[in-house]
Amino acid sequence: MNTEYLEIPERFCGPPNSGNGGYVCGLLAKHLTGTVAVRLKAPPPLKTKLRREWTGDSARLFHDSAVIGEAKTSELRLDPPNCPTLAQAERAAAAFPGFKSHLFPRCFVCGPDREAGDGLRIFSGPLQGQTLHAAPWVPHQSLADDRGDVATEFIWAALDCPSGFAVLPVPEGLAIVLGELCASLAGSLLVGQPTVVTSWPIAHEGRRRIAGSAIHTTAGQLVATARAVWIEVPHSQWAPSN
Repeated sequence: MNTEYLEIPERFCGPPNSGNGGYVCGLLAKHLTGTVAVRLKAPPPLKTKLRREWTGDSARLFHDSAVIGEAKTSELRLDPPNCPTLAQAERAAAAFPGFKSHLFPRCFVCGPDREAGDGLRIFSGPLQGQTLHAAPWVPHQSLADDRGDVATEFIWAALDCPSGFAVLPVPEGLAIVLGELCASLAGSLLVGQPTVVTSWPIAHEGRRRIAGSAIHTTAGQLVATARAVWIEVPHSQWAPSN
């Protein structure tokens, strides 16, 4: 068993007081190889000492004795739809629903209140006449690892929020939060390299909404795919206090 300690900086928030789900899933998957499935069991606190434990095929994240998330190597059978062009993705992003109403406007991935170079600003909107959503994404230099590639936790983050917007809307009084994310990274990304992020609905099972997401280069090369499970919760659970 390997152990290390970490904190989630405020920059990487989803809701105001917890880490972005995809980013945290990426942290849990960081020492594992191949396809990894991550289940989040509690909101990951910000600026708090957390403990990550891992073996060759599994990992867990703890806040004191409470388990925040669990990861294990897995399989993912998912065929992404054909990737749209960058121009098509840019047009789709103009219809991003979060421009009109956003529960977490400062989310690291999809928050419109984040400045370029701070948040990822992935604004996924529907392609005309399709259930497929798309957005452009150019990873910032601050996301680079020691090799100059985009660090894998940020690829996981980019796969997260777009899948949630693919399964909206939800009934009045409800919101959705990420419960599980299973991702397979087929390649790497260079900072500054334009990409196209796509997402699409897969199923709706009771309180669970399932969606797929993918990242392609503008040349059409598949970089990553993911299957997300979103859970319906009362909107009041996340509404800001007065």
